[in-house]
This record gives sequence, structure tokens and C-alpha cells, in this order.
Amino acid sequence: MKNQFLKITTLSLIASSCIYAGGYKIPETSTNAVALGAANIAHSIGADAAYANPANMSFMEDGAHLEADLMYIGLDPVNFKGSGAMAGVDIDAETETFFIPSMNYVSPKVGNYRFGLSVVVPGGLTKRWNDSPAVDSAEEFSLQVVEINPTVSYMINDQLSVAAGFRILHSSGIVKSSSTASRDMEADSFDFGYNLALAYKPMKELELALTYRSNVDLTEEGNGKLLIGDAVVYDGGASVTVPLPALLNLAVAYTFPTKTTVEVVYERAFWSAYEDLDFNYKSNIPALLQPSFDAPVAKDWEDTNAYRIGLTQELDKYTLMAGLVIDSTPVPDEKVSFELPDSDSVAVSFGARYQYNEAWNFGFGALYSMRDERKVDNEDIEGEFSNSDVLIVSAGVGYKF
Repeated sequence: MKNQFLKITTLSLIASSCIYAGGYKIPETSTNAVALGAANIAHSIGADAAYANPANMSFMEDGAHLEADLMYIGLDPVNFKGSGAMAGVDIDAETETFFIPSMNYVSPKVGNYRFGLSVVVPGGLTKRWNDSPAVDSAEEFSLQVVEINPTVSYMINDQLSVAAGFRILHSSGIVKSSSTASRDMEADSFDFGYNLALAYKPMKELELALTYRSNVDLTEEGNGKLLIGDAVVYDGGASVTVPLPALLNLAVAYTFPTKTTVEVVYERAFWSAYEDLDFNYKSNIPALLQPSFDAPVAKDWEDTNAYRIGLTQELDKYTLMAGLVIDSTPVPDEKVSFELPDSDSVAVSFGARYQYNEAWNFGFGALYSMRDERKVDNEDIEGEFSNSDVLIVSAGVGYKF
């Protein structure tokens, strides 16, 4: 291992550990999205269309649609087994569990317009280690991101609809490390972006869609403490900016006479916006700590592709759903660390909705992400990360009025 003292301080408030997908995005923001592996872009017919593809609001049944969901996320305790210079190290991160609510609303039609409102969690992370050497740089990293997304759709004709929305994001996080030189930081921010969508139905059975969600730079500001041993050498304003990347989705769905719908989605995540990590302080920090805490750290993340397949089967009162996701990590080998032991993944999902009556419906979805083991041999780490699978379970209730 090289430059260990320097790398101990390479702490990122946001890009430190993924909660689920490649990087720190969470594409499953509703019960239907969980059940379909987020393959609900072209064929999105519930209230969650307000977020998944607001252009599809134009084609929904008239009336107001409201849905509330509660999602459980369970992260296995990531294991690291060292080799080479780190032979003999065998440690586990903490098991993590979360409960995440969301809400989607679609208004009645107003001429050719329709309005939507979503409150979702589009990204987040957490990672906690209690053992050395991981605790030196990643005792705790956590991030919460909540997005409020008002949208409006416009029906051009019976086959084509477009939509746009305004993204309002609030994020907050905590960074802690325990070493000779340590950082203790809490920060939050409000940031803004936009989203665009298109839905095209050239025939009743065929649905095409394109959505774009803009990059949002999360401009975290708060208070940071820098310590050497137990001595506080800085206690004041601190900030760091990292991206929640732009996302492009292209989707096609086809419904067979058996009321079976197959959807295929290609997703491009523009993680290359994350070039470096640079903490800033409102006043000068001691010269001894500047190389460790104040020098920009290259990240050089890479754009990634995800492929999603969703299957929907409509019955009398039930709708059955299943999905498959192939996702990749944006983190290059030389940047893998205890803060972000990210890897490629394959996920499978299933779920169902029950139409209780004309007004009420109830849904359930589950997704299991199987993440690859990842061998690492870079300046800081030599060994293998494993046991990083993720379980997501979601339940929701929909109401039409």
C-alpha cells in the first residue's frame, strides 16, 4: 500500500458507498419499478408514470391518480479479504437496513395537459466499518437524497405526448473516519435540475419512450472537524460538490393478445461528470493537513450502461410483474476503495397488483441484486470484496378519484 496517510483522507460525502445500483443512483422509486426492475418507462400506466415517464400521463384514464409506497432495502455486510501486503485481513462492514417512502400523483386532464407530482428518493448510500484498515477511511458514510419533481405533459395527438419537469433535490450526509488524522463532517444542500420525456404509440400494441433526467450537482455545505488524535485542529465551514448523474432511457414495449407486455430498456448513466473530489474550507487549515484534506482527488468515473427487461401479465383483477437487470459499476479498478466497494450486478425481480375495486389497488414488489465479487490491487487495497448483495421489498396502495 502506498500513500496510506494521504488516502485515509480521501473521503467523499456522497460517492463513498453505493446503496444499490452502479454508483449511488436508485432507479427503483415505486412498487411497480421494484417489481419490474425499473423497466416501466414505455409501459407505465400507474401514478408512478409521473416520475418514470411523465409523457405517459397523457394516455392514462381520466381522473386523479394517487399512489403511496414504502420500500425496504437490506444490504448484506460486505466482506473484504486481503491478499499480498494485506494478507490476513478479513473484515465485514455493518449490515444496513432502510425504509424509504415515496408518493406519486397525476391530475385529471386539463385540455391536452396533465400535471404530476412525485416525491421520491433517487439516490443514496451508506457504509460503516468497525475494523482496521477500513475504519481509517470509512467509519461511517451516509447520504439521504429526497427529490420533489413536479411535471407537466402535453398530448400532441392520440399517439404522441411530451413532458417536462423540474427537479428539486434536498440531500444531507455524514462523514466520519477514525485514524491518526480524522474528519467528522455533516452537510446538506438544496439543488435543482430538470427532466424531459416523450411517449409514442404508433399502434395500440407498441409503445416507444425516451426520457432524460439532467445531471444535478449536489453542493453539500455544512460543518467539518479535522482532528489529529483527539486534538481538534479545524472546526468550521466545509463544502464539497459531487454529481447525481444525468440519465438517458430508451424503451420499447409490446403487448401481445394475451395481455402480456414485454418491455426492454436501455439506460445510459453519465458518471463521467464525476472527475474529481475537492473539499473546500471557509478558512485555512493547518499546512500539515493540506496535502491530505485539501488536495483535489481524481475520481475519473466512467459512463455506464444498464439493460432492463420487464414482463407484465394482466389478468382479471391481478397484474403480475417480473424483471431482469444487468448493471455495471462506474468505478475504475484503480479507484475502488473501502468507501465504495462497487461492482457489476445482475438483479431479478417480481411483484403483483390487485385491483380491489374501481378506486383502490394494492401492490407488492421484490428485487434481489446479486453483485459480483471484485478483486482489487491498487495503491491502497489488495484483496477481494464479496457478499455485497441487496434485497429490496416494496408495498404500495393506489387510489383513483
